[in-house]
Amino acid sequence: MIITIDGSAGSGKSTAARKLAARLELPYLDTGAMYRAVAYHALKQGVDFDDPEALTALVRRVKLELDCGPTHTRVKIDGRDVSEAIRSNEISRYTSPVARTQPIRDILVEKQRAIGRKLGSLVTEGRDQGSVVFPDADLKFVMEATIDKRAQRRHAELQADGEEVDIAEVRRNLESRDAVDARQWAPLLEPGAAIHIDTSRMTIGQVVDRLMAHIRQMGRGLGDEAK
Repeated sequence: MIITIDGSAGSGKSTAARKLAARLELPYLDTGAMYRAVAYHALKQGVDFDDPEALTALVRRVKLELDCGPTHTRVKIDGRDVSEAIRSNEISRYTSPVARTQPIRDILVEKQRAIGRKLGSLVTEGRDQGSVVFPDADLKFVMEATIDKRAQRRHAELQADGEEVDIAEVRRNLESRDAVDARQWAPLLEPGAAIHIDTSRMTIGQVVDRLMAHIRQMGRGLGDEAK
């Protein structure tokens, strides 16, 4: 059983996917963490982010490992756990050049599919999970929210992590990422392609309840929680 959740940064998809996976007792795959990890490593290695070939060469060399549990995705680069280090706003700024480099996307898509084959069942979230990585997923969701709401959420997350950043900068970063990422989930906005959820006025609990309602409606036998 594969459930995909795609959509814009700050829409709540990461938290919703993690909580949904925990409720269903399925592994959770945060694919955005893979792109962030590459950006983090490239920054540490001094790679030019305007050089797609150099970035791609780095991805081919690096050992990228993910541990997908029902409540987490831990990320290691060459054996070093970088799960917390990749969450800063600085890394967010450098993630877009990585994400828009097609050879890198191709490499990471294959890694994601390999994880899916190994695990068999999972909740996975990102930008292209239902459209590219797992086009035959059992259930596909797309989550969005207004830019103001997304900026507020992301700003609050960064402050909670002790990072001082202006909300206007956060908004600019989100707009920049949207310009790169939106085309990835655009096919899922076609009628019948996926279930669309606007989280602008919803709490995370309400979002997860909505996801569970759709799972039950589809009659998917995922244990007691899906009945």
